[in-house]
Amino acid sequence: MKALALPNARLAVALMLIATFFIASSTLMAKLASDPGFGTPLHPLQISHGRFLFAFVLITTVVTATRQKISHPNLRLHAARSLLGWSGVTLMFAAVAFVPMADATAISFLNPVFAMVFAIPLLGERVGPVRWSAAAIAFLGALILLRPSPASFEAGALLALGAALFMGLEVILIKRLSGREPPLQILFVNNTIGLTIASLAVLPVWQMPSPAQWLILAGVGSAMAMAQFFFVSAMARAEASYVAPFAFTTLIFAAAYDAALFGAWPDAVTTLGALTILSGAGLLAWRESHLKAATSPPK
Repeated sequence: MKALALPNARLAVALMLIATFFIASSTLMAKLASDPGFGTPLHPLQISHGRFLFAFVLITTVVTATRQKISHPNLRLHAARSLLGWSGVTLMFAAVAFVPMADATAISFLNPVFAMVFAIPLLGERVGPVRWSAAAIAFLGALILLRPSPASFEAGALLALGAALFMGLEVILIKRLSGREPPLQILFVNNTIGLTIASLAVLPVWQMPSPAQWLILAGVGSAMAMAQFFFVSAMARAEASYVAPFAFTTLIFAAAYDAALFGAWPDAVTTLGALTILSGAGLLAWRESHLKAATSPPK
């Protein structure tokens, strides 16, 4: 049996920061895949297919090299989780084609709030006033970023909101799977089923990518696979309530990419909305850490 990862808070933070870099990089390359400068813009379904295709190749290589055994996976849970993950990724890739990455990334941080809400009927969890307050603050931030007007909401922001909804549901299924199966098995089965779903969905819109777009798609999939690896590694070395808030640095990388490559500097509305969402998510993470400390047995 392979040794479990030893607790190491500093290493966990470093690994999470690396994961956020790859998450933002994957979203950046998805935005480039829909840029006409690299060829006929690819449909979001094709971008998500490339994400699962190249992630599957990389993860399968690791599974083969490490001789990881796939033992009794819960295929029903995996299928539901993969469908939700594919839906969330596809909507996120569609969103960044319309709005700055920083906006879409900030709205996607609503997924832990959605997960909290869904945990009430699906996991039987109880939610107190602090958690509801955190959810209300985060939703207020999303409303700011949606830029409501008498005419309409920002279409790209609504797509990002849909992505956060599906990702929140996915978190519930990840919680159910994580205590039953090893991380590498979860990643392998998820990407295998996700690739199957993506391959069927892309058939009506598939087009031959340009050489540059093939490289971009390979980058999307490889970056996401690396993000998953470092994310899981971080979670294995520290309490989730401690390390998870560092995932918010994804927004910093996304804003930096927007400014450096697209000249999209955050305006006052973006800054206010992002900070409001981060405040709500941060309050939720703080509450979870205190609940964890209160329920942990004395050492």
